[in-house]
Amino acid sequence: MTRLFNDPAAFADEALEGFTAAHRRWVRPVTGGVVRATATPAGQVAVVIGGGSGHYPAFSGLVGRGLAHGAAVGNVFASPSARQIHSVATAAHGGGGVLLMYGNYAGDVLHFGQAAERLAADGVETRTFAVADDISSAGPDESAKRRGIAGDLPVFKAAAAAAEQGLPLEEVLRVAERAGARTRSFGIAFSGCTLPGADHPLFTVPEARMAVGLGIHGEPGIGEEALPTADEAARLLVDTLLKELPEDVADPAGQRAAVILNGLGSVKYEELFVVYREVAALLGDAGVEIVDPEVGELVTSFDMAGISLTLTWLDDRLEELWRAPADTPAYRKGALGGPEPDQDRAAATAAAEDTAVSDAAASGITAVPAASDASRRAADTVLAALDAVARVVDAHADELGRIDAVAGDGDHGIGMQRGSTAAHRAAADAHGLGGGAGTVLTRAADAWADKAGGTSGALWGTILRALGTALGDRDAPDAARVAEGVTEASAAVRRLGGAEVGDKTMVDVLVPFADALAAATAEGLPLAEAWDRAATAATAAAAGTADLLPRRGRARPHAEKSLGTPDAGAHSLALITRAVHGALLDHH
Repeated sequence: MTRLFNDPAAFADEALEGFTAAHRRWVRPVTGGVVRATATPAGQVAVVIGGGSGHYPAFSGLVGRGLAHGAAVGNVFASPSARQIHSVATAAHGGGGVLLMYGNYAGDVLHFGQAAERLAADGVETRTFAVADDISSAGPDESAKRRGIAGDLPVFKAAAAAAEQGLPLEEVLRVAERAGARTRSFGIAFSGCTLPGADHPLFTVPEARMAVGLGIHGEPGIGEEALPTADEAARLLVDTLLKELPEDVADPAGQRAAVILNGLGSVKYEELFVVYREVAALLGDAGVEIVDPEVGELVTSFDMAGISLTLTWLDDRLEELWRAPADTPAYRKGALGGPEPDQDRAAATAAAEDTAVSDAAASGITAVPAASDASRRAADTVLAALDAVARVVDAHADELGRIDAVAGDGDHGIGMQRGSTAAHRAAADAHGLGGGAGTVLTRAADAWADKAGGTSGALWGTILRALGTALGDRDAPDAARVAEGVTEASAAVRRLGGAEVGDKTMVDVLVPFADALAAATAEGLPLAEAWDRAATAATAAAAGTADLLPRRGRARPHAEKSLGTPDAGAHSLALITRAVHGALLDHH
């Protein structure tokens, strides 16, 4: 259990603050995460990694020479937002382009993809790569759907070492692709983790049993088996990984492999060493030459009691990169030659960033665009609606978490709380400055995406931004324009997330809600009445997701477990549509 915290909502920010205070030799803080204390050498590709908090030393602990140039750090078990990633990458960029690297989770894919688009718009050449090493989360024929777990480290390191050698961006990306294609991981767990402020773990394992095929966000395993001895656990891990070799490795005999035995948080080093002695023996019996093994806590999940084994099958080039020196707060190898990068340049860069922030504040960047009186009056209703959203989410946060924990990681309620609260606060600030309906919504959209992170943060940021764009700041929005905004939000969410009706996601509610609202307004119904009809359709659609099997997201590997339970994102959207209807009635 995570016992030492203040406000659970501030845990990730306070942990990052303490981390940077303790490791100033290696890192300095920037908005959204950390970058190296010394500047990226001119012309060198900047490798920027990232993900949610709760996995230390991933991701901030891997920033330093020979490894990452920066890390974007999200909230607990939630991806950083696109704005945070963009900020870190901008600070890390040394003129050679940026490679964004992350685990293959829906929220990370969305936010890092959006950040890449923003960087490209800034003129920064950018590529992305998602690590997908967990063989338990999808079969070999669907390897692109696999999660990223402890295999993050060897893939990050290969790419970063290539960047350190001065290779151009496309070649660094090819190294990442090669390392990713040759990396496999598999894990087991004996108990789930407990998030800061929670009074129970995200999942439990029966006495004398273990979960097989764990995730690193508190997701339950894909199955259960009897509790093993250390040697039995080692055999399960090794045998499972040796059954799936890379396409160009026909036989493990005579092959070289980087080996990582990773502790998830509560399995301590002596226990790991007991397991590793048998791992090493079994791999040796199979004819595998182990290269620079790592045994310890490298990608954790708070206090989860579990372990995972990672094998990266090496060729000459990958072995060179795996053996290359690195110096970070949490991972050090070999000795780095050559002079330290220019610290004066790093200090100048940091000062310039601080000055830019100050200049922006002084120039009134917090001011809002001009808006008509009619739009400002409409903003009153928008603010009331966002207040209703925050209140209904807060009232149902525990319920949403329980629903999400059936087949996912149980953090949907927490994420929605963070996002909706931040959105309402940002909307109130914009409203107080005289913002119109469009500006109030777009400021809320950015705040929701930033504070919630994860998939829901990206999608709700998209929804509010689409509505804000449709409403604008000039005219009084009528029912038809609101319906157009909701229709565009529905299309944008499908474009961004790739989900369609039937996948057991929020799309199963958003599409019928948008369609019903469009039909009702086309009939000439006033907004409150049209919204009421659409909210009724949303409630029915959310209930209907209980009969669906998830085809996307973290719940997909546990599809059967979710039968009989509605999708958490669909349920929260239905609750929100009904709450907004109440606000519309009050401001009719």
